[in-house]
Amino acid sequence: MLAIPIYDEAGKKVGDESLDAALLGGDELNTHLLKQAIVMYHANRRQGTVAQKTRAEVDGSSRKLYRQKGTGRARMGNARQPVRRGGGNAFPRKNRDFGQAMPKKMRRLARNQAVLAKIRSEQAVIVEGLDFEAPKTRRMAAALAALKVERGCVLAHSGDERNLHLSSRNLPRTELMHVRELNAGDILARRQLVFTRKAFDAFRTQLSSQDDA
Repeated sequence: MLAIPIYDEAGKKVGDESLDAALLGGDELNTHLLKQAIVMYHANRRQGTVAQKTRAEVDGSSRKLYRQKGTGRARMGNARQPVRRGGGNAFPRKNRDFGQAMPKKMRRLARNQAVLAKIRSEQAVIVEGLDFEAPKTRRMAAALAALKVERGCVLAHSGDERNLHLSSRNLPRTELMHVRELNAGDILARRQLVFTRKAFDAFRTQLSSQDDA
């Protein structure tokens, strides 16, 4: 069983929460799957909108600049050829889709393995008491500082904590995500993984339902 520490808003440890490693894919990390998932997420963020012109696409005359022989100069075609300034490219770069795909079960397992990696490296915590009556960014920043996660974290919420969302969305190096949107790329891109109590309960329920399926 894995133990995830529970802290209050002041950064004081108030207990531990147990989680079966089998729900996250087992005790051994599948590093190859994690690498494949990270490469996929990075590739899907590439725009690939570069565009260059061939010699047929640039403006200019197609007339030969001067005759082939008798001038004492090197033979030359028209002004649009690649060797001349302003000409087209011989091998131009064009729009390209770098997107990659991964089956849903593999993406889900990669996410679970990323959570497992954070738990095993003691970089995953559960925080209780973040019940905001009104948006308070300063209070949220102080809570993250008390938890020592202000250097970068993914804050998972359950979706019905609107004031928490409003209090966290402007904090630097804090990735606020719904627990259903967690993925391996975002989890491993940040130093810490922070669950609210409601988010962790929803995540555990989600794992149990997937295991039954």
